Amino acid sequence: MNIIKEIKNKTLNIALEGRLDTTTAPQLEAELKQSISDNERLIFDFTKLEYLSSAGLRVLLAAQKMMDKQGEMVICNVNDVIAEVFEVTGFSDILTIE
Repeated sequence: MNIIKEIKNKTLNIALEGRLDTTTAPQLEAELKQSISDNERLIFDFTKLEYLSSAGLRVLLAAQKMMDKQGEMVICNVNDVIAEVFEVTGFSDILTIE
C-alpha cells in the first residue's frame, strides 16, 4: 500500500493506493499517530484503494474517534467494492463518506 500525505491549513489529506489489510494497517496507523494531532480535518481519498479488511476498518474507526475530539474526518472517492464493505459492516452509519 502507498500512503500519499499532504498537510495544508490544519487539514491532513491522505490518499491510499492498493490494499488496506492486516499487513498494511499498522503502516497507516503509525502514519496517523505521527500526523493527526495538530490537524482539525482529516480527509481520506480512496480513489486508488482496491481492498479494505477488518484490520483497515479498525484503523479508520480509531482515526474517527480521534477526529471526533478535534475536528472532522471525511472519506471520499469510494469505489463500489469499498462502499459495500462500509454498508455490510455498518460503517456507513459511523463514517462521513462523500
